[in-house]
This record gives sequence, structure tokens and C-alpha cells, in this order.
Amino acid sequence: MNTNWDACFEHLIKHEGGYVNHPSDPGGRTNLGVTQEVWENWVDHPVTEAEMKALTPEKVKPLYKDLYWERIKGDQLPSGVDYCVFDAAVNSGVRRASQWLQTAIGVAADGAIGPQTLSVASMTLPSTTIINFSAQRLKFLQGLSTWPTFGKGWERRVAEVKKTALAM
Repeated sequence: MNTNWDACFEHLIKHEGGYVNHPSDPGGRTNLGVTQEVWENWVDHPVTEAEMKALTPEKVKPLYKDLYWERIKGDQLPSGVDYCVFDAAVNSGVRRASQWLQTAIGVAADGAIGPQTLSVASMTLPSTTIINFSAQRLKFLQGLSTWPTFGKGWERRVAEVKKTALAM
């Protein structure tokens, strides 16, 4: 349907930043948005802190495509909606992002993007989907116990993703 993968990845990676190991972040060591646990599962062996620090966008791009973009069926979603759902899938999980999409377009929120979700998404005005999706995402984030620590950044990210998605 669309070919936004590269653009969506470039937008996403700007938000993910570099290496962090914040004591309040349950993800632990993270670089370019990839936690050490996810990276170790991807490469199928334990990794050191130095290896985590050495990750590059080129190294993590296949992981993002396989574990997130393909699972949300990014190439089959309307332009802008693809980025919105992709960014949320990375930040909050594929199932949750899929449910937000389904709720935003008014289909059963089973957390699996299939033919019905794709059909309704393609017939729904993308701007309406993006606005409804972003509101759900922000509400969820505001309810997290880590909101006081990370909330300002998350709120800014949701707003920026929404703005970019609407422009797509």
C-alpha cells in the first residue's frame, strides 16, 4: 500500500536517542530504543554494556522492521497511521498499539491487526484515526507510575508523532 518504512524508521530513531541506563526505567540498558533483553534475544546471545553502546541505526533497523513494522502491518496501513502505530508499538508494545488502532477506528480491539482492521483503517480518514489514536496513547502513558519521571518527554513525543503523522 505504501512505502513509508524508511521515513518512519528515521522519524522513530530520532525519538529513541542514544544509550541510556536510567535507574527508573524498567527496560534497563537501552540504546536507540532497543533494550538489552530485546537485543540479546535478537542476536541470540548475551551482550555486554560496550556492545549495547556500540549499536547503530543500521544494526537495529532490521530488528525494528521485523519485530514492530511487520507485526503492525505497516506497509498496509494508511500513510501517517503507519508511523503513529509503529512508534507506539515500539514504545508500548505491538499488542497495545494494535488495540489503540482498533479502538480508534471502531473495530473489536483484539490486539491483532488482520483483514478487518486493515479494511476499516483504509476507509477511515487518516487524520481522524491519528487524532483518536494519539489521545488513547497519551491517556495510557499518563496512567503509568513512571509518568512523573518521564511524562514530559512522552507527552512531547506523542505530540510530535501526531504532528508528523498528520503531515504524512
